[in-house]
Amino acid sequence: MPRAPRHTPTPREGSVTLQDIAAHAGVSRSTVSLVLRESPLVAERTRESVRASIKALGYVYNRGAAALRSSRTHTLGVVVYDIANPFFGAMVAGIDAALHRENYVSFLANSEDSPQRQLRFLERMREHRVDGILLCPAEGTDPALIETLGGWNMPCVQVLRHIGEPPFDYAGTDFEQGVRLAVDHLVAQGHRQIAFIGGEAEHSATLARWRGYFAAIAGHGLAPRHLRTALTRRAGFEAIQSLMREPTPPTAVICHNDLMAFGAMLGLKRLGLTPGIDCAVVGTDDVEEAALSDPPLTSVATHPYAIGEEAARLALRRIADPDGAREQVILSPRLQVRDSSNAADRSQDPATPPQPDARHARPLTNP
Repeated sequence: MPRAPRHTPTPREGSVTLQDIAAHAGVSRSTVSLVLRESPLVAERTRESVRASIKALGYVYNRGAAALRSSRTHTLGVVVYDIANPFFGAMVAGIDAALHRENYVSFLANSEDSPQRQLRFLERMREHRVDGILLCPAEGTDPALIETLGGWNMPCVQVLRHIGEPPFDYAGTDFEQGVRLAVDHLVAQGHRQIAFIGGEAEHSATLARWRGYFAAIAGHGLAPRHLRTALTRRAGFEAIQSLMREPTPPTAVICHNDLMAFGAMLGLKRLGLTPGIDCAVVGTDDVEEAALSDPPLTSVATHPYAIGEEAARLALRRIADPDGAREQVILSPRLQVRDSSNAADRSQDPATPPQPDARHARPLTNP
């Protein structure tokens, strides 16, 4: 139990030492040091007493100097490519939850899918001596970047996308299987004209989705229908209108992500059609908004929070054991079926599908 705090003169601002805090709190200097390093060895009552003295004396802990002594900063850099996508909000929440349990904090940067911008962030994080990096590689990233980070002694875990040759640390989901689940579900609903609206980029996550779509469509003996486009809400809005104006429109569409699916449902409504009735819509990621949309969106759950937790765990393990075996964690997707794909009977002749109402086919100003 700590002794009663001594009535010592308040040190001059900027000159407070660990010994001053120890004298004020009635504990040893080593106990103060343990509290500052957030050691679990200190009793909670003692910890509170020391923290009260720190606050009373106005002491500011110099983590930079401490890091130089310990060679660890207890920080992790996180670089994603689309911070506006709610998927990444959930993923970063999982990262922070895992890091918080180990007294780590993260620095978040948005590369906007630019390798140059990404490199600038990585260099700045190196200057701040982060202990490791969680990297969602930007489109067009040179695979040699992973070797560069290794040369910087900066452990790297790739997330969602991957570059370079294995083995490497990676956390993600099985995007190929996710699209297969969506196709199987739509076929079971009676759909035969199933289109895929996907990305243009040649990176691992996009290629996996395309593989899943073409393999599943071929497996059911169907003809592929697809558009390659940007991965935004507006892109989904515009793509669905293009598809629905074809001579034989699709009766169902699968979208690369939920943002595109939300845009696709808006596009159907703009044409006077009802998502889930006139055309089924399936998204990918199952973000929180999916269950709240109108109609609720069927989506392939890719578990962003869990991916974030696993990525952080891999990074902490790599920091503790730089030479250990590389590990890949690939989570299994799950199809969350909702009204946007679960209401149609497609036994009718697909050559005479519902036609869009031209009176509603006007540009959307802010999809």
